[in-house]
Amino acid sequence: MNKDKYDLIVLGAGSGGLGAALGINKLGLNVLLIDRNAEKLGGECLNTGCVPSKALIHLAKQIQSARNARKLGLELSGEVSIAKIKDYVQEKQKAIKAHENLEYLQGEGIDVELGEASFHSKNSIQVNGNIFQARNIIIATGSYPTTISIEGAENIPVFTNESIFDIDFIPENFLFLGGGPVSLELGQVFSRFGSRVSLVERGKRILKKEDPSISRLLQSLLEKEGMEFYLNSEVNRVINNEAVVVQKSGKENRIPIDAIFMGLGRNLDFSSLKLENAGIETKDGKIILNEKLQTTNKRIFVSGDAADNLKFSHAAEMHNMLLINNFISPFPKKLKFKHFSWVTFTDPEVAHFGLNEDQLQKKKIKYTRLESNFSSNDRAVIDDYEFGKLIIYVEKKSFYFTNARVLGGCMLAPNAGEIIQELILANSAGIKLNAFMNKIYPYPTAANIHKILIREYMIDQLKPWMKGIIKILYRLN
Repeated sequence: MNKDKYDLIVLGAGSGGLGAALGINKLGLNVLLIDRNAEKLGGECLNTGCVPSKALIHLAKQIQSARNARKLGLELSGEVSIAKIKDYVQEKQKAIKAHENLEYLQGEGIDVELGEASFHSKNSIQVNGNIFQARNIIIATGSYPTTISIEGAENIPVFTNESIFDIDFIPENFLFLGGGPVSLELGQVFSRFGSRVSLVERGKRILKKEDPSISRLLQSLLEKEGMEFYLNSEVNRVINNEAVVVQKSGKENRIPIDAIFMGLGRNLDFSSLKLENAGIETKDGKIILNEKLQTTNKRIFVSGDAADNLKFSHAAEMHNMLLINNFISPFPKKLKFKHFSWVTFTDPEVAHFGLNEDQLQKKKIKYTRLESNFSSNDRAVIDDYEFGKLIIYVEKKSFYFTNARVLGGCMLAPNAGEIIQELILANSAGIKLNAFMNKIYPYPTAANIHKILIREYMIDQLKPWMKGIIKILYRLN
């Protein structure tokens, strides 16, 4: 049965789909949002990703703070209750779901269809036996976690992000596969809940997208909390509840395990969409896109994980901002990542923004690397994180170095994702270094580390003849 024609149809109600549907709806256009079922509205971020994981991280920090209070003479007793943990997580999901549910979306004027959707033609979607047409269509169907088979692990509980928040016990020995953000965040959480956590990573270091010095520092801090790391290694098999971990050198280690978590990346699946009916081409299972997120059908676009570039919830926001601009503006934009930022929410956090050193070198951009720990920041001294680390890449200039712009950088510190925000703004808005020198920071604040590092850089840039001129000006004034 043919139904009304819409301005926009969105497939998927996760971060990408909700943002696109709500954004276009607010502009007064007619939107149809399609998802498989009402329970999954909000997508991975709300149901099995950002929200529940950050709730766990919050609780794990409270537990760790209580343990640290022993230094002050306080005593800690009892065991962590997984039931109470799950209650807290679900309470926070429920609060956020208040604006990510069927009734709310319909109240905003968005039509919602629940069911399995597929393309009927180049501009129409079939769902529940009905056919809907639209001027533009956005595919925002997300991704799913990668899993592998391990010989002998058939009787070991295996979790991914899609199942870990339903866990009803705290494993005594918990094996985490993969050295990316998800395994590190949840590995630390369960370590603080009381598990003995072992992490196996095929590569030579954790967080391969970060500066190597940041990766090493975070690993050392997590090791101090009791986590064990096996790098350049893989799990070969499981024998009698022991994982046989084999290093690239051939050395074997046996690790007792009661559960396994797989944080091995994400996969895409478009098989149910019948992309061929809309003339959408794929390569190696991925939709072919241009820099405007257009498919080979110029009226069909992709947002969020389905675009297969940066799989973050806020990447979907960036995609949607681009798409909405291009839908209504005569000046279309192209997707660029030179100002993109992200945070790994371990404790301490790792925050990253802009271009990294490898990217700067590949682009042949002249830069200067500024680097410091937090020992010169009084707030860090007070709060006991002098170990923190800040790296900033700035334009390399011979004379007007105060006009240099911030090209990128990273930070490791408690609440790094918040502290680093003004550097992210400087990077994205082209704010120059002299703006930091003209800002007076309340004392004592952590963000003052930015000014401290930039001031040291500027002093180092002063040539003898520059200091000579400064002396003359001082004596003449």
